[in-house]
Amino acid sequence: MASISGVEPSRPSELARVEDRISFVYLEHAVIARDANALTATTEEGIMHIPSAGLLVLLLGPGTNVTHQAMTVLADSGAAIVWVGERGVRYYAGGRPLARSSRLLLKQASIVSNGRRRLALARRMYEMRFEGEDTRALTMQQLRGREGARIRNVYRDWSKRTAVEWDKRDYNPDDFAGGDPINQALSAANACLYGVVHAAVVAIGCSPGLGIVHTGHDLSFVYDIADLYKAEFSIPVAFEIVSSIEKGEIERENADLPQLVRREMRDRIRESRLIERIVRDVKGLLEKDELEGEVESGEDRHRLWDPKGDVEAGANYGGEARWLS
Repeated sequence: MASISGVEPSRPSELARVEDRISFVYLEHAVIARDANALTATTEEGIMHIPSAGLLVLLLGPGTNVTHQAMTVLADSGAAIVWVGERGVRYYAGGRPLARSSRLLLKQASIVSNGRRRLALARRMYEMRFEGEDTRALTMQQLRGREGARIRNVYRDWSKRTAVEWDKRDYNPDDFAGGDPINQALSAANACLYGVVHAAVVAIGCSPGLGIVHTGHDLSFVYDIADLYKAEFSIPVAFEIVSSIEKGEIERENADLPQLVRREMRDRIRESRLIERIVRDVKGLLEKDELEGEVESGEDRHRLWDPKGDVEAGANYGGEARWLS
């Protein structure tokens, strides 16, 4: 029988760990192709090579075209691909995740489908944001109320620190340019954060749609995890960049606000090792007592479910039972 053409898929051990990857690369008005195991981005300025094996997420802006071969190398490397529109409208797609085990996914699903366990995890997630507070007895309504008050205070605090005028979070996904500069900056910063969190969540084998606090959206869990870091990353970056423009530290005429925000987010994500932190936090939340082990580089574990315990796949169990005629 003739062999199937194409490159053999990589084994997990051959791929870079999530924590060691470049956070994201943003491209626009370019043709994305493949050269060996690297990506090429061809623009008016020439050809740029991007090491696909070390990339966590590729953000594709307006005017980008991607070849089939480029998508195959991205899929094999476990990188996520996120299409980002000028108006903030996003469509995402990803290759096979780095994880070859469904252990975290099964844990996530079991928590989401159990009301008591889901509430307990929601409390722990909020507790990560409420420093020094005990959330063990709070209802979801109380947790939402405290979070709403906390995030309002964060916005007000950064408004005072930077002297950037702040009213409220007000944006229209269909009219990015219609928002004021601070809301545009927040949308751009959050888009970067969502992209990185989404790529990390998928890479370790979790479902982006099985949210704990958020629900009903295919990115619910991404929003859950991203909310843990907004007050530390996207909100400060947005206010500081807008402040620098308003103070004349950055020339207003030449200021590309979304680009400035993306670059600052990329630098802070790298310097703080946020990707490593996301992986650690997600594992810690889902498996509080099982922080050991590298799930994303684990071996394939293809088994068959049985009420008495999983059994090996790839075996013929035809003689296991006597069928009634």
